[in-house]
Amino acid sequence: MSAPYLAFDRVTKTFGDLAVVSPPFDLTIARHEFVVFLGPSGCGKSTLLRMIGGLETPSSGEIRLAGAPVGPPDRRRGMVFQSYSSFPWLTVGGNVLFGMRYRDDLSSGEKRERADRYLKLVGLADFASAYPNRVSGGMRQRIAIARTLAAGSDVLLMDEPFGALDAQRRESLQVELRLIQKTDAKTVVFVTHDVEEAVFLADRIIVFSQRPARIVSEIDVSAIFGMERPLALRDEERFFHARTELLRMVRHTAGVDP
Repeated sequence: MSAPYLAFDRVTKTFGDLAVVSPPFDLTIARHEFVVFLGPSGCGKSTLLRMIGGLETPSSGEIRLAGAPVGPPDRRRGMVFQSYSSFPWLTVGGNVLFGMRYRDDLSSGEKRERADRYLKLVGLADFASAYPNRVSGGMRQRIAIARTLAAGSDVLLMDEPFGALDAQRRESLQVELRLIQKTDAKTVVFVTHDVEEAVFLADRIIVFSQRPARIVSEIDVSAIFGMERPLALRDEERFFHARTELLRMVRHTAGVDP
């Protein structure tokens, strides 16, 4: 693995008397790696993600990106939340363009081309002129995904971004996200409760304990499946086996062994 691009160095996080990340947490993520955080609900995965994005600060320790301590949110780190996040006064297309408002390296025409590309990717090309209050909740989540992808962030921080989508769209976007991560050279940190999604998407899975968050296991998924993730992989016996073993581990970690 290449030198660390994103690093947690003895990080802890408390909210009052509640320890969310403790004892000190250490983790390194390589540039262009796709890492999935998986663990029991409420264990601290989303808090760790928010600290990378600059929306929370560590109680102690440090998080570094490309060798420098992370600060407030910036364009290098794009985040997609669980909840829908669209601007109701802008059209669907306008929402996606808004994500590129600070891209001085792109002309207006190039921004529109990028917006069109990602709207098509998430299946919203026919709704570019509609307003968010005229589309479904799942479609509003796809707006947020397209806006973040179009912004061109170096690091994508994704907190269960596909949870509100139907199964077919979810599978389609999982495949596309892997392709985007590869072709656009993104570093992705992805939080999910879905074991199958984790196995399909990740280069590496970090399995967490119950709160306070500590690492129970690290699984090198790329060593099992390689870098290519065609949808047909889900039907293979090796995928079923990896998913079953991981599910057993997560159940044990959550204390719900049968």
